[in-house]
Amino acid sequence: MSNFNLRGAILQNVSGSSQDDVEATIVDAIQSGEEKMLPGLGVLMEIFWNEANEDEKQSLTERISRGLQ
Repeated sequence: MSNFNLRGAILQNVSGSSQDDVEATIVDAIQSGEEKMLPGLGVLMEIFWNEANEDEKQSLTERISRGLQ
């Protein structure tokens, strides 16, 4: 059984990325539609959530909720 740390590997890959790099990564992941990109998006979401204030969190969850309708 492997002890591969996917979160750590993703963080290492995106560490030091500029805002443009992050945007390109997100756009590429969404446009490619590949399942293998989902963990990376999840890690980016976790970073956002941990850095966001309560208003930003509420805005995000409202937008996601609307998008699920």
